[in-house]
Amino acid sequence: MGKSRIEAFSDGVIAIIITIMVLELKVPHGAAFDDLLALAPIFLGYLLSFIYVGIYWVNHHHLFQAVHEIHGPALWCNLHLLFWLSLIPFTSGWMGENHFATAPVALYGVNLFLCAISYAILVRTLTRRQQENHALADAIGSDRKGYVSLAMYVLGVGLAFVHPWLGFATYAVVAAIWFIPDRRIEQSMMQE
Repeated sequence: MGKSRIEAFSDGVIAIIITIMVLELKVPHGAAFDDLLALAPIFLGYLLSFIYVGIYWVNHHHLFQAVHEIHGPALWCNLHLLFWLSLIPFTSGWMGENHFATAPVALYGVNLFLCAISYAILVRTLTRRQQENHALADAIGSDRKGYVSLAMYVLGVGLAFVHPWLGFATYAVVAAIWFIPDRRIEQSMMQE
């Protein structure tokens, strides 16, 4: 089956996720710059979450550019990814509202871990049909970057119990690793 509907639906859901996140930013009740400082944790959580959702959107786009055919299981795997992404506004908001307390930072990391797992499942589902999607399978290869990210999320969740800012910093490092889009797919498609 074609891929245009899954791309359009995913783009719409991701746009809604970003909209929900920005609507959670509340205007301060005072008119001084100091009043904005009270919102710093909320804005910091929003910033990292916006970057993460953006990273998933860019990589999802590249992923589906390399796909020539999708099938039923890929649709469900894509919904699985969108489910975990849709929880980012909640976990990010809880983290920011509670000024990076231990439990919210740990839950945020679990949410990021589950997003990464669901993305990996989607990739594996798409590459399982290597005849149709051989360019994607070749580009992904062993996916060391993905496995390192999963390990870092687990580390970040653990570090959140030591000190929440260590966990948050670990999640920021993973975002920095993925900030530049995955070039493996682009390079593989150029060789075709």
